[in-house]
Amino acid sequence: MSQPGLHRARPSPIADDGDSLHFCSTCAFSEACLSQGFDKSSLNDLHVLVEHIGPFAEGEHVFREGDEFTAIAAVRAGTVKTCVLDPDGHEQVLGFFLPGEVIGLNAISQSRYPCNAIALDTVMLCRFSFPKMALLATRLPGLQTQLFRLLSQDIGKAALLAGDYSADERMAAFLVSLSRRYAQRGFSPIRFHLTMARTDMANYLRLAPETVSRVLRRFQDEGLLQVERRELEIRDLPKLQALAKSVLRD
Repeated sequence: MSQPGLHRARPSPIADDGDSLHFCSTCAFSEACLSQGFDKSSLNDLHVLVEHIGPFAEGEHVFREGDEFTAIAAVRAGTVKTCVLDPDGHEQVLGFFLPGEVIGLNAISQSRYPCNAIALDTVMLCRFSFPKMALLATRLPGLQTQLFRLLSQDIGKAALLAGDYSADERMAAFLVSLSRRYAQRGFSPIRFHLTMARTDMANYLRLAPETVSRVLRRFQDEGLLQVERRELEIRDLPKLQALAKSVLRD
């Protein structure tokens, strides 16, 4: 029987831009806690378990489908891919999680992780005991609101590409979404490293790998972006946003 990765990983030394009082800049819950007047020392006083775990190497499972659910985890560094295997053993990519985003939320209802979570590069996590987090949320309305918001975002990501969209619209929506998510965490919205392989992108977007390559090449020819292997620069964000509008619905 597989062992849940969130239990198996050993705590690693904490090396980030936070300290005993201040949250890391990518913390998924800092805004909610600070708005209620709680800093990190206050959370320790409330006996909330927050562990820094990792590193997880590229290709290593953070957790596996069917593992018992006891914790959610915020990505502190790196990128995590979630996926399932279909009855024929083929992988289906469900999503990609960047620093500051939370994995494991979709396990709450069934008490078991419904998918696999795999590190795409060197990944560090903040592990939150969900029973303790849920207890704290009853005391902190802001934290409860943030949990609901994260759940809503998770559902929204799952439904993002459910419609009948063209390859150009799907790719544009994917890149604009990445841009916004990086910007929310203080990273560049126009220059970033694609941690996922083209095959993973294609799988997630429900496109053929050659279609992904062809669309990226066309976007580059049209001056929308510049791609050098996995390094990407968006050069015409308004036009990319216009292409993505029907998918992102904004």
